[in-house]
Amino acid sequence: MVGQAGVEHLTAAAAEAAMRRVAGGLRARGVGDGDRVVFALPNSAGLLAALVGTMRAGAVAVPLNPTLLDHERAALVTDAEPVLVVDDQATLAALLDGPEAELAPVPRSRPMHYTSGTTGQPKGVWSGLLDDAHARALAEEEVELWGFGAGDVNLVVSPLYHSAPLRFAAATLLHGGDVVVLPKFDAALMGRVVAELRPTTAFLVPAHLQRLFALDELPPLDSFRLVLHAGAPCPQHVKQAAVDAFGVDRLWEFYGSTEGQFTVCSSNEWFDRPGTVGRARPGRRLSIDDGGMIWCDVPPHARFEYWRAPEKTADAWRGSAFTVGDLGRLDDDGYLWLAGRRDDLVITGGVNVYPLEVEQALADLPGLEDIAVFGADDERWGQRVCAAVVGDVSSDAVLAWARERLAPYKVPKEVHRVTELPRTGTGKVRRSKLAAELGLD
Repeated sequence: MVGQAGVEHLTAAAAEAAMRRVAGGLRARGVGDGDRVVFALPNSAGLLAALVGTMRAGAVAVPLNPTLLDHERAALVTDAEPVLVVDDQATLAALLDGPEAELAPVPRSRPMHYTSGTTGQPKGVWSGLLDDAHARALAEEEVELWGFGAGDVNLVVSPLYHSAPLRFAAATLLHGGDVVVLPKFDAALMGRVVAELRPTTAFLVPAHLQRLFALDELPPLDSFRLVLHAGAPCPQHVKQAAVDAFGVDRLWEFYGSTEGQFTVCSSNEWFDRPGTVGRARPGRRLSIDDGGMIWCDVPPHARFEYWRAPEKTADAWRGSAFTVGDLGRLDDDGYLWLAGRRDDLVITGGVNVYPLEVEQALADLPGLEDIAVFGADDERWGQRVCAAVVGDVSSDAVLAWARERLAPYKVPKEVHRVTELPRTGTGKVRRSKLAAELGLD
């Protein structure tokens, strides 16, 4: 399997040697501390080593989606002002063949990921160079929480320009474990890799789980000690199927963003409080302001700013707490439920409707594969609630299901069947584009 279909198995020892060559290659090209290096390439073991090696060398990796259109990529590259752009295999190979150089034991920077830009221009999340104490605290945080070690084999099925798969793969390598990199997610390929290489950890999104469980035959999944999922709400039937497949003690959910991490949630906690995304991670504290917005107090090593956007940075911070504009509620025991994003809020007849709540109510409808709820301009109500759905399901069935589970003002006024939903490179639905694409503006 390894070497076929682009599957690569990277050991900690091989990664360490590759990272040292990357450090030497960067220095030979004049890349210094704090300089940005853009990477816009599909998944590979070499890309993973180059990203982590760049950060251990003191530069800042800027991972970009390689499928961006030329003008989209050019805008981000111009904004980042990199010293080096690695966007072809020849440049990556040359970097991986540099002269060996010394490395810091842990990354001296966080990658500068760009936010998805669902409601505006993408923003770079910038932490600059970290001092030794903060760099070590950042590196140790994931290991203390998830226990990555030399016995682990981390399976990467998501793009490495996403923060979570990169973070978990890097932590595994830096603590002596191996990483298996798939070129892209493919359920059948994942099944074959799991059967052959017996990975112990993986990060998946709910859509990955759904496709895995749609296989005619599941691979043996008993090698996993930890499966993490995040990135989108997980329907209850998918959560139950995942628990049945992996084990209730092995499946965990977390809630985070490009900017930082908020919560963790075991499956037992989720079944006790269906729909929760858990409680604050160690070292963090959650609060909800009067407008329902979620704030998270973080330690100094988790601080960030938006690259060259001081006004947006100021809006995101309140003392040691930041927000990404998500709305939610906390119960008396500190468990968090999400209500969506303020930017997604639909105000119909003066009443707030949160699309995420409507989507969650509809998620278990038989035949429904994907859904996005959004607002369209309406002369009478200001906005009307609409739904775009993917799957073998009729509009009447969607509305009947919704009426049984939602107050009348939350029930979509219109249901539009589509072949797929418009998404960003990180998989988030572009709600702001739906009304226009469906001719409802």
